[in-house]
Amino acid sequence: MLIIGLTGGIASGKTKISDLFSQLETPIIDTDTISRKTLEPGQSGYLAIVNYFGTHIVQNDSQIDRRKLRQLVFNDIAAKQWLESELHPIIFEQTQNQISQYYQKEYIVVVIPLLFETNFRQLVDRVLVVDCVASTQIERLILRDKIDAVLAQKMIDRQWSNQKRIQHADDIIHNNNDEDLNDQIYSLHQKYLALSNP
Repeated sequence: MLIIGLTGGIASGKTKISDLFSQLETPIIDTDTISRKTLEPGQSGYLAIVNYFGTHIVQNDSQIDRRKLRQLVFNDIAAKQWLESELHPIIFEQTQNQISQYYQKEYIVVVIPLLFETNFRQLVDRVLVVDCVASTQIERLILRDKIDAVLAQKMIDRQWSNQKRIQHADDIIHNNNDEDLNDQIYSLHQKYLALSNP
């Protein structure tokens, strides 16, 4: 089984691309989805966050206020480092467990936003990077998360640059609103099938 690590900057279009792979019946594992589940009430990640940040991080419905959490960690490097050191081992283990369930498939796509910034690179055989210019990312972030341009830029600045990711990519998808994603995805799909059946 070939394991493809799909990564890219925030708001670069990773979810849209993984959805297109899914339409080709490719199994998708999304580490963001795994992360969200660890933040549900009673889960280990949830308990650690409430203990670290205090109960003001919890909404009336007992869910963690993800918007408030995002504001905190992107304005405090120490808090961001603590959060990552707490959650990443949990997410890593659960990702490994999910990968093992697809051993009979030809290839799978694992969506890992911080693939290069973490030790998750060791989980995958090839790296597929979504290339997207920063100005487009900022526009999407402002619309998606209802934040201002200053925070959007700060969130982008805390990650690897697109240029740096591309230098470490095995494959690249261009997603700046004017490219035909379907053609790019189908071409890669055929490539991965061929690689998985040498």
